[in-house]
Amino acid sequence: MSASSPVESSAAVARAAELLQGRRIALLTGAGISTDSGIPAYRGEGARTRSDPMTIQRYLGDDASRRRYWVGGHLGWRAFAQATPNRGHIALAEMESSGHVTGVITQNVDGLHLRAGSSHVIEVHGTMRRVLCLRCGQVFDRRDIAVQIEELNPWISVPENVALNPDGDVRPESTAGFVVPTCTVCDGMLKPDVVFFGEYVPQDRFRAAESLLRSSDALIVAGSSLVVNSGVRLVERARRRRIPLIIVNREPTRADVWADVTIAAGTSDVLPAIQELLE
Repeated sequence: MSASSPVESSAAVARAAELLQGRRIALLTGAGISTDSGIPAYRGEGARTRSDPMTIQRYLGDDASRRRYWVGGHLGWRAFAQATPNRGHIALAEMESSGHVTGVITQNVDGLHLRAGSSHVIEVHGTMRRVLCLRCGQVFDRRDIAVQIEELNPWISVPENVALNPDGDVRPESTAGFVVPTCTVCDGMLKPDVVFFGEYVPQDRFRAAESLLRSSDALIVAGSSLVVNSGVRLVERARRRRIPLIIVNREPTRADVWADVTIAAGTSDVLPAIQELLE
């Protein structure tokens, strides 16, 4: 499906704003909201797909896979961390401040909602800001782990221009000689605080997302194709409650048939337009 024409999008935005007026709005966001910040999505226009996504089984069980993950993650980390919020992120933060938005449930690990000023953010898939020790539970700032990596591997150089993957890593040319960082407390295995393929969303995060949705009486899905089950489960809960469902995504989603309004356009354009009509 191609993006809507400006006239079609404008009419759809007006219908969405009419449905949302006077309601407490929850947001479910995906990778599509961050593409205008320079972070690619898994699907749709400008997407970068992977033939070998890192799974939790490979990460835990294969030294070579874990080494490749840390090399690629370090090479992409600085570019990923320097991404800035775009107009879509900022519109949501401002709508939260004005009382229209109750909070954001995001599938992204980039932290851009928090940097835009949103205060009630549930990162269901975790965050790249933190690193966990799988043995003792110690939590580290990702910046400190980056320093450790460069001390262990003084030869490594971070290129100025890298082709980021959606989760902030790149495909390394070589992993030869790379020393993987370990916990400075117990020397245990480290893992970024993100949900890998094959791993379940922690129950406390999903319950928090459900609670936010229950305290709201409308849902906007922004920049997600709803391929991941956690997102679909939340949309199904909104559908069972018969609250308005608005979907803003350039590509079709699994829940389009349930939506009251679908807007096939970019979130950086649509979310500020909805904000303007509501305020």
